[in-house]
Amino acid sequence: MTTFGDMLFQLGGMPALSGVPVGPKAHYYFVDPVNGSDTNDGTSVAKPKKTLAAAEDLCVANQHDTVFFIAGADASAETAAIVWDKAYTHLIGIGCQLPGVGQRCRAVWSAAVAATTCITFSGNGCIVKNMQFNNEKASGACGVAIVSGARCYFENVFFMCPTSVTAASYSLKLSGGECAFVRCTIGQHTLVRSAATHGLWIVAGGNEDACRNKFINCEFLSWSSTTGHALVTIETDITYEAWTLQFEDCLFANIVSGAGTLAVAIVDGATDAGHRVYIRGRGCGFNGVTAVANPLTRVVWGESCGTGTQSGLLMTTINES
Repeated sequence: MTTFGDMLFQLGGMPALSGVPVGPKAHYYFVDPVNGSDTNDGTSVAKPKKTLAAAEDLCVANQHDTVFFIAGADASAETAAIVWDKAYTHLIGIGCQLPGVGQRCRAVWSAAVAATTCITFSGNGCIVKNMQFNNEKASGACGVAIVSGARCYFENVFFMCPTSVTAASYSLKLSGGECAFVRCTIGQHTLVRSAATHGLWIVAGGNEDACRNKFINCEFLSWSSTTGHALVTIETDITYEAWTLQFEDCLFANIVSGAGTLAVAIVDGATDAGHRVYIRGRGCGFNGVTAVANPLTRVVWGESCGTGTQSGLLMTTINES
């Protein structure tokens, strides 16, 4: 199959899009919430699936199958949690590639669905680009996405903070390791957070135990009426040695509602003395928080090697010659 008219296929059926994974057994499937139907076979833009769950069911692990999500006025209204458990299976949104916020390639779980978790990426080596995930459940310990697979890559993905006011709710729970998040948005500025909820919640137990993850040019957002919400929470169950986490050119921004200046942006509960949280790049910024992290002990900023004086909110270690 070679169709050049719509430029979606060239070279015998390979989608002609930059960065599309390829493989000798790879298949490509399409989701279009506006024009699709789950009775379609999903193998072309003319016969797309309507929901993300239906397309994921068609994929086979370890052969670089890819789901293309076509942007439109409607979101994919999912009716149950999705487990993306097939290694080297990818998801790419096609449309106006807004930087995180407002992404039109959307999968939404309504309040009526009452999903505890919307989507879990447990497969290794998955690539996800240009998507938005949103859980509208109103209460309970619920979240938007879990990433427990290792060596996955997320670019321009919006993990929208759930509506729930329960303290254990979260936007993104990460237990997989050696993953990269580039130009992603975790949390949001559209709903007030009135409880000690989490934006990014890092826990033990996934592949590679949440170690060596990187966030590059990402934004961590909240609109909080309580001091207890955390943009980033590193759980106390992370106890292993040589654990690292990197934030490069990231924005940590909280809009204050009432007395909602956050106590800290990053709650570092990891207990091993050898772990480090690296804040890299001149583009990192903090707003609407009293302090960068609690404790600051294992958090390193910029070019410092652990010596110098920490300067309160900016937590910058200064080494002057």
